Order: sequence, then structure tokens, then C-alpha cells
Amino acid sequence: MNTSIVGRHITLTDDLKNHIESTMDTFNKYNLDIISINAIISQEQKQGKNVITFEYLLNIAHQDTIVVKQRDKDLHTAIDIATDRVSKILRRHSDKVKAHNAVKLTEVAISQEEDSIAKELEKLDSEVVPMRLKSYKPMEIEEALNELKTDGGAFKVFYDMDDSFRVLYKMKDGEHYGLY
Repeated sequence: MNTSIVGRHITLTDDLKNHIESTMDTFNKYNLDIISINAIISQEQKQGKNVITFEYLLNIAHQDTIVVKQRDKDLHTAIDIATDRVSKILRRHSDKVKAHNAVKLTEVAISQEEDSIAKELEKLDSEVVPMRLKSYKPMEIEEALNELKTDGGAFKVFYDMDDSFRVLYKMKDGEHYGLY
């Protein structure tokens, strides 16, 4: 983070510089990618009175430049008020970033459902035994029907003579067969 302190028509003392640098260090607590901070102090005469203007210019990655100006009769008051305003802006931006990256309740519910489904599948893994299928040559539908009747199974998976994947199954009534 680059910092600079500029004084226009005013002399900068070491105490003043240290005070401004310490206020700039408080901006690091928001964990934002602050590229640079410029502090500009200027003194003007308006209607015969000295008016001090304190200005912060903050460049934050992936966001527009933040400019905060504060005018006051007292320099330290202007610095403190401007620092509070910048802190408020940075806090709001930090909260926005955190809220955008937060896990939503719908995602939590979905992950809980996925966990319960995974547990059920683990239970089924012990019940389901993998088997190696024999490679079958293409067969006629009548031939597959005869095999299904002799095996007494509920369905038969096979390739027909056109090399199409087919399923022959026994309907619920037990007398008729379906072909998919």
C-alpha cells in the first residue's frame, strides 16, 4: 500500500505526519486490497477566517477511487471526522464482499441432502454386489423372449440384429412382456 501526505499552504510536522499515518493504518483491518492512500491537507482563507480542508484519496482494487473531503477550523478534528467517514465506507464495502462470498442457506440445505443421499448409497454398496456381464452376440427378439421365459427373470437386456440396445421385461400381470 502506497501512502503519501501532502500539505498545501501548511507546514507538516512530524507529530502531524505520525497521527495521519496511524489513522491510515486503521484501514488495514478491513482486509481490502488498498493500492494507495493519499492525504491532502490544505489551508484556505475564507471571509477572513482560516479553514482547513483534509482530503483522503483511496484507490482500491476493482473499485472506483474513494474521495472524502472534510472542512473544519481544527486540523485534528477534520482528520478524525474524515477517518471515520472512510472507515464507514470501507466497512460497508468489506461487508458486501463478505456477504457475497458467504455460504447461502440453500447451499447448506443442498449439502445436507447430498450427505444423506451419500449415506444411503453407502448402505446400498454393501447390499449391491457387482457382477461381470458376459458379452452377448446380437439375438432375435423371439430368442430373447424364450431365454427370459426359461430363466424366470424379470427382464432381459440384449442387442438386437440391428445392433440396438434393447430391454425385454415381464409386465406386472405376469402374462405379457414389454419391449423397450
